[in-house]
Amino acid sequence: MFTGIITDIGRVSAVEARGDMRARIETAYDMDRVDIGASIACDGICLTVVDKGPGWFAVDVSAETLARTSIGAQGWTPGQRLNLERALRVGDELGGHIVSGHVDGVARIVDARPEGDSLRLTLEAPADLARFIAPKGSVALNGTSLTVNEVEGRRFGVNLIPHTQAATTWGQARAGDAVNLEIDTLARYVARLAEAG
Repeated sequence: MFTGIITDIGRVSAVEARGDMRARIETAYDMDRVDIGASIACDGICLTVVDKGPGWFAVDVSAETLARTSIGAQGWTPGQRLNLERALRVGDELGGHIVSGHVDGVARIVDARPEGDSLRLTLEAPADLARFIAPKGSVALNGTSLTVNEVEGRRFGVNLIPHTQAATTWGQARAGDAVNLEIDTLARYVARLAEAG
């Protein structure tokens, strides 16, 4: 489990096609304190550390993950920056919302414009996920816990304050970008209960 509070910006240093895809990611994390088998959210995707060294770790990305995330939509390339978050520990501060790292689908940024010092984004969610997004609710976008401002059909808006832009990869967001979308776990269960009647 994660909180959607980004704690490092990593950088893809190598990508290798195998049966699955293997990526090597540079990080400021102290890798002596990260075990093989640990989970790290990479742009919101919960991935397992399969190899590591000083200042880097490697992950394997399955065909299922490629099919459901922005990796499959636009790929990872060397030099690409990624939002990183280590798994939540019991007793850690829960500053965002409960995030599983299980990406539900890919949203697209349809508009990105300054609004005061903030960056205002309008995104379009896949049709099957749009019903789970509510004004003032939470979403995780590329692993970042964000509050939804408004919803109109499949489109929804979020604001990124200057701190979020600086502490994550969001300062580089542009219209057309594919974004990993994880809907709020509570919204998923409320919808399921409503369907059950």
